Amino acid sequence: MAKVIMKTRVLTLLLLHLLISVFGKLNQDSIDKNLVNSKVERKIDIATHLVKTVTSITLENKGTSAIRSFLFALDPSLKDNLSFLSAVTKDNKDEKLEIAETSVAGLSDKRFFRISLLSALDGGKSIVVEVEAIYSHVLKPFPLEITQAEKQLVVLDTNLFFYSPYPTTSQTTVVTTTNSNIESYTKTKPVSQSDATISYGPFEDKAPFSESQLRVHEENNSPFLTVTSLERVVEVSHWGNIAVEEHIDMRHTGATLKGPFSRFDYQRQQDGYASIKNFKTSLPASARDVYYRDEIGNISTSNMKELDESVDVELRPRFPLFGGWKTRYYLGYNVPSYEYLYYKGDHYALKMRFVDHIYDDMVIDEMQLKIILPEGSKNIELKTPFDVQRKGDEIHYTYLDTLGRPVVVLSKLNLVEQHIQDFELHYTFQKFLLLQEPLLVVGAFYLLFLVVIIYVRLDFAITKDEAKESRMRVSTLIDEVQSAHDRRSALYQSYDDAINKYKTSKDAAALTSSRKKIDADYKQLTQQIQNLQAQLKAEGSEAAEKVAELQRYDIQYKEQIGLAIAAAEKLVLGKLTRQQYLDTEAATTSKCEDTYKKMESLRSAL
Repeated sequence: MAKVIMKTRVLTLLLLHLLISVFGKLNQDSIDKNLVNSKVERKIDIATHLVKTVTSITLENKGTSAIRSFLFALDPSLKDNLSFLSAVTKDNKDEKLEIAETSVAGLSDKRFFRISLLSALDGGKSIVVEVEAIYSHVLKPFPLEITQAEKQLVVLDTNLFFYSPYPTTSQTTVVTTTNSNIESYTKTKPVSQSDATISYGPFEDKAPFSESQLRVHEENNSPFLTVTSLERVVEVSHWGNIAVEEHIDMRHTGATLKGPFSRFDYQRQQDGYASIKNFKTSLPASARDVYYRDEIGNISTSNMKELDESVDVELRPRFPLFGGWKTRYYLGYNVPSYEYLYYKGDHYALKMRFVDHIYDDMVIDEMQLKIILPEGSKNIELKTPFDVQRKGDEIHYTYLDTLGRPVVVLSKLNLVEQHIQDFELHYTFQKFLLLQEPLLVVGAFYLLFLVVIIYVRLDFAITKDEAKESRMRVSTLIDEVQSAHDRRSALYQSYDDAINKYKTSKDAAALTSSRKKIDADYKQLTQQIQNLQAQLKAEGSEAAEKVAELQRYDIQYKEQIGLAIAAAEKLVLGKLTRQQYLDTEAATTSKCEDTYKKMESLRSAL
């Protein structure tokens, strides 16, 4: 029985292997023998640190059946450095042709792309297709190290011929260099040089996958600036704002600086060096609240200019970047959500750039895009204009979050300016969830006030603290003493007003009536203070002695008021001359002021 089971398993595995092999071969492309490159015009631009090629291919169908696509092969020297590939027909340059990477049976070591035509190419017909390709890190510094004052020289090593799976009838190659300072170049005839242009060909009747070395050694002081790592964070808010922040690691990948760096020489002649002093970043036209900083803090050596179609930010690192030098900085801004976020009911669509324009002819080795959606977002669907790697979604927590915000994480390698295209992110979000955060704030404050009310009104002590309660009673009694004293001090002015009125009107009855009323209030307040003094004494407080002294000073003040009233009566009755009255009044006033100061000092010391 065991042998039968073992044989069954072996047969099953063999059958599966056979099916996989058959279907694998069905999925592989084959080379159409009826296609011929009747004419090829290649343009290779090495004026910057990127290698840009534009290949005009005249495809001719020698067969009888229609052809809807063709294969485009990458040169072996460039296949690992491809950043971007696009194709259009010469008659219709506005519509891009569909491109998909594929493989060919028996040619697994080569890299192929299947380019679909807009319409079928009938037998005996031809069509002109223009293929644009951009490669990064192809140009190699030679020598690898230079001093500050030396020029930067680079080398291009590639294929002189058009690398194609189809035979080529006629082809030419034109290389555009940075300038006319060319150290050396391949002299395969026919060849000619004019200023910054090297022209090869035409070469006739080349077999498929023909190869011949093309080497150009030239001066190239272009900034070999490379973003080695970029983390772009886009945080979406349904309250009207989208925040974007980029964490950028940047490196000068040209010839490494050899020897010391002289700031003095650099300031004297900056244009002659293969260094990066500044560069321009273009942000969306609606960008606001732009900031530029690093680990140290804000970098003030920058300039921002608002244009109709963009916001240009001139970024100047803290130091110039020479070969091998690197820097890290953060750039962030806000944009209004209504320009990028569309919705219908509970369905939302975010349409934004995958990456911003960081600098001209930019190269990004590795990029990670994180899109933080509002809490409660579901049914997330992503559409990108090119292939990206979607990693596992994450959860991001911020203020007032409960379950966390979903984060879509995307990754891509080897990006250039042509990757500045829009992606679309679709998701659903129930609008009533917008009330979650305001309700949480209201609830938090409500609970806080409730706790404060309970804490203030309830006594959670197990036993009473007699000393604390005594201090509280003493504090209350002192406040009452001070209040009563203040009201009694106000009566001193009432006495002065009554005396002055009597001297003017000479109405003794009115003086007697006013004095009687003021004396009654004065007696009541004095008795109140005396009672409070007794309570303070019962609490054993030292303030009781100060209150007693305050009372003694009050008696002295009251005596001076009595003398002032008697002098005024004598003046009115003619028993005192005016000069005698003035002398008496001056003495009385002086004693009153001195006594009042002492009382106020005691009041403050309670």
